[in-house]
Amino acid sequence: MTYCVGMRLDRGLIFMADTRTNAGIDNVSTAKKLHLWNVPGDRVITLMTAGNLATTQSVVSLLDERAKAPPDRKPSILEAPSMFQIAREVGQTLKEVIQANAMTGESADATFGATIILGGQIKGAPPRLFLIYPEGNFIEASDDNPFFQIGETKYGKPILVRAYDPAMKFEASLKLLMVSFDSTIKSNLSVGLPLDYMTYDTDALVPGHVGRIAADNPYYAAVSNGWGEALKAAFDHLPEFTFDP
Repeated sequence: MTYCVGMRLDRGLIFMADTRTNAGIDNVSTAKKLHLWNVPGDRVITLMTAGNLATTQSVVSLLDERAKAPPDRKPSILEAPSMFQIAREVGQTLKEVIQANAMTGESADATFGATIILGGQIKGAPPRLFLIYPEGNFIEASDDNPFFQIGETKYGKPILVRAYDPAMKFEASLKLLMVSFDSTIKSNLSVGLPLDYMTYDTDALVPGHVGRIAADNPYYAAVSNGWGEALKAAFDHLPEFTFDP
């Protein structure tokens, strides 16, 4: 399992993904789940994956090969005319990989399933954010649905729903995501540090801040401890419950 969030803001896009993979309680490791392609001045493409590791790595490898291989190997996400077309290509590639590994007649076998968050911008068009399903179809973020989560979503969603503001700065949104991830990590052992993140400013056409938050990061520790103490303080200030006489 994993946890990834892609969020649309007034000033651009922000992404965060954990790095834990596991195939049982005695086989825990780290793998990168946030991937980036960039043609400076033309396009920035970010992709995050959740699900079967072999499936997601195959999808990323195929997309990467088609982007770097000779011109006869198409379609390439670095040549597609729109983010919509890139989403279609990523969805089709995901569907093909799953079908190649699943049993005959199955289109999205759970054993090989995966979901993807795709975001970015191509010159001349606005930034866009998509959620791609194992079947290859997808939906796009909107004002009513401004962020996507994949993987272990339930523990980190409440704070996003309550505190998200499209006008927030990247610094505030990164803090919000840290709280969301910390809540998930404390509730599910299949999600863990380090966390990879990336910000993207609208029309920059180059990545913004790209980094990794390790277990010994002092700011993350301060957010984790502070959020826990704030929750306890809020609980203590709630009215006391009394049983009816």
